[in-house]
Amino acid sequence: MSYESNPILDKLPEHLKQFIKPQDYSDYTAIDQAVWRYVMRKNVDYLSKVAHKSYLDGLQKTGISINHIPNMYGMNRILEEIGWAAVAVDGFIPPSAFMEFQAYNVLVIASDIRQLEHIEYTPAPDIIHEGAGHAPIIANPEYAEYLRRFGEIGCKAISSAKDYELYEAVRHLSIIKEATGTPQDEINKAEKHIEDLQNNMGEPSEIALIRNLHWWTVEYGLIGTVDNPKIYGAGLLSSIGESAWCMTDEVKKIPYSIEAAHTSFDITKPQPQLFVTPDFAFLSEVLEEFANEMAVRKGGLSSIQKLINSKELGTIELSTGLQVSGNFDEVMDYEGRPVFFQTTGPTALSYREKELVGHSAEIHYDGFGSPMGKLKGINLAIEDMSPRDLKAYNIFEGQTITLEFEGGIKISGEIITGTRNLKGEIILITFRNCKVTHKKKTLFKSDERLYSIAVGEHIVSAYNGPADLNSFDLINHEVSSTKVNPEMSAERKKLESYYRQVRDFREGTNTTISRHKVFEQITKEFPADWLLSIELYELAKNNGDTDFAQEIANHLETVKLSNPKVGQLIDDGLELVNASFVV
Repeated sequence: MSYESNPILDKLPEHLKQFIKPQDYSDYTAIDQAVWRYVMRKNVDYLSKVAHKSYLDGLQKTGISINHIPNMYGMNRILEEIGWAAVAVDGFIPPSAFMEFQAYNVLVIASDIRQLEHIEYTPAPDIIHEGAGHAPIIANPEYAEYLRRFGEIGCKAISSAKDYELYEAVRHLSIIKEATGTPQDEINKAEKHIEDLQNNMGEPSEIALIRNLHWWTVEYGLIGTVDNPKIYGAGLLSSIGESAWCMTDEVKKIPYSIEAAHTSFDITKPQPQLFVTPDFAFLSEVLEEFANEMAVRKGGLSSIQKLINSKELGTIELSTGLQVSGNFDEVMDYEGRPVFFQTTGPTALSYREKELVGHSAEIHYDGFGSPMGKLKGINLAIEDMSPRDLKAYNIFEGQTITLEFEGGIKISGEIITGTRNLKGEIILITFRNCKVTHKKKTLFKSDERLYSIAVGEHIVSAYNGPADLNSFDLINHEVSSTKVNPEMSAERKKLESYYRQVRDFREGTNTTISRHKVFEQITKEFPADWLLSIELYELAKNNGDTDFAQEIANHLETVKLSNPKVGQLIDDGLELVNASFVV
């Protein structure tokens, strides 16, 4: 096991555990720790004014330190008290898996941390975004329940074939953007590929629409009023650039509604508009409104058509409660109602999320097809027939009959047995020597091999994934064994050693270090570096060494002139120190 478990994590199904990777705390360098510390100090200072009050409360409740990157084991011990847990995962994971973790009250955290060069924002999931953004807000019970419920509904959303292609493209971009030395033209090419995909997605799938809702709430949500909003979205809470930008008039504020589901976003650019919810309870109202339009609740012909278009493993549930899980590739309809469906490849039949004995994916290894609906000319659905009715229509063991369904589907054969649900309704009828036809076309023919038809007047639900998680082997993800930047350059190692010396001095583990000498070396060998100089400036101010502090400040002015892009970062860092901000 690559992580320390607890009662919450023990409940995770195996297919989710495959995404968990160990958090090797020793991998974090002193530069990484300095990046965390700078972002957190700046965030807490600024966010105390503009974030929802739950943020600062949550930082204390979840035990997230401002001075140290959080250790997953320590976080878990504290999160467990509010009914949650956290695991480190392998960067971007599929959206349905991400949401399913939430359904189990588990926060997924990408354990990598952004580079110093991307300190303001990165499209890649990192521990600043997940740990400092998501974790504090879940200490609010109303919001935590919204997050859990969102995961529960979101993991049932049906995708399209293009969704996975977009997911892979975004994952690729996040990796190369955080990799040292990636040529800019390669990044531009990856961004253009994502743009092209987003412009050619066609009709948005359920997963695309609910991902929009997730983005405009969990990631980039504002709360309160349009005129006086507060931040609660993790993407804003963890971005020292966008948390300030979003509060300006440049960003349009819109009252939150179901329309957010139809508002797309661009992960590579600052958001031009944001949605404002009046309170956390309203988030749940909109979520349930959205869920009412999903196949999981609507059922019918359109729901199975969504599964066919997705080309992914999914489930339909019939009116009897029978659940068919597999890759759906065909449906026939009559007057707008499905009358026959077919899967391809391994298929399992279940009832109440429990696989039926004798109907595993090993038994139905080559697909499963079945007529459904009412028999032609009979108003009473098969599931509504009493034993006397079944006898009257010769639907009982030992009879060799032909049943004709609406839409021209016929099945002929010898009835072997029937399977009933807890209500006593027939959910399966098993035949031997049977033949299924549609008009003159043979859909299925068996000799001695038994064949079962699914009994159900209509489809009440359809959703992503299997009914019984144990019916299929869902382990297909290989966790990356190497980091994006496995080998640090000699120059980077030297810079990191200076950061480590200053960190050791500040924490009292080695007070013999000459800060003046470190500063001298930095200005000579790494004149563009600014963050370590701010740390040295802080130490000089705290020690009352005003001359040394002024020397550092003068150097930072030179850095700003040569690299205006970091000017605001430097000014903010100096302002924090000068304001004697202490946590």
